[in-house]
Amino acid sequence: MINLIIESIIKSLSIIIGILIIVAYTTLYERKVMAAIQKRRGPNVVGILGLLQPLADGLKLVLKETIIPIAANKEIFIIAPILTFTVSLLLWSIMPIGPISFLANINSGILFILAIGSLGVYGIILAGWASNSKYAFLGGLRSAAQMVSYEVSLGLIILTIICYTNTLNLQEIMMSQKDIWNIITLLPAGIMCYITCLAETNRPPFDLPEAEAELVAGYNVEYSSTGFALFFLGEYANIIFMSTLMVILFFGGCIENSLISYIIFAIKIILMIFTFIWVRATLPRYRYDQLMYLGWKVLLPISLMYYISIVTIIVGLIK
Repeated sequence: MINLIIESIIKSLSIIIGILIIVAYTTLYERKVMAAIQKRRGPNVVGILGLLQPLADGLKLVLKETIIPIAANKEIFIIAPILTFTVSLLLWSIMPIGPISFLANINSGILFILAIGSLGVYGIILAGWASNSKYAFLGGLRSAAQMVSYEVSLGLIILTIICYTNTLNLQEIMMSQKDIWNIITLLPAGIMCYITCLAETNRPPFDLPEAEAELVAGYNVEYSSTGFALFFLGEYANIIFMSTLMVILFFGGCIENSLISYIIFAIKIILMIFTFIWVRATLPRYRYDQLMYLGWKVLLPISLMYYISIVTIIVGLIK
């Protein structure tokens, strides 16, 4: 029993440390890609080719003074970034990295993702409310409305995959793509899932909750030091998680327990993250009414009709 507990703790710590390192270098990867797209130089001073820049940025944030506004609700102000970061880490507990490499393999993994993922909005809206700032509060409200709106479409898209693969287990969904990827057979679902992933992670062109132009960074405008770092880490951990989830649901994941298979899996995730950065560098931000229109009047009806059509086809084939 004790050995199992120790093994579980070691696995958990290795996942947390691994995610923190990957998040740090994802920020460098984003800055380098953005610089290349915009024909300028990215970070290249701290360390060889700027490889130590994420460590320097993290150290800078931790060493800064933590400032809590006088009018803020101090307890909730402190809890909000911790909640956001904790939720982003919890999602990784059931993520299959390969056929046998996982922390917890539960049969209803998809439901776990939908349930825990929906809790992330609480950290953002609590941060906006506890800051006692009109800009932060408006950013929190925007984020709550946006995430709830696109979670409905995301749920229908995932429901389509569940009906198609006949399982809620992420590992079984991944193994079901041994012969053909879901992106080929369920291309419209893959496109809609990618759009909703952009909206769920507050990435451009759906970064309305933290729009710098009008909200001065939105819900985290009053945060500094460790609080801001936790929001930052949570956001990028969610980006990496959504990229990994897209690869598992639509691009085959990692089917074989071999080094080559793991390398290919990592390359797929890196390419998916690249598309997130590419979209940020090329597309302008939506207006808020356009954002809501796309969520409720375009994606929701299309995803619902696509789900009904897939279920109808499956039932017809069974009969």
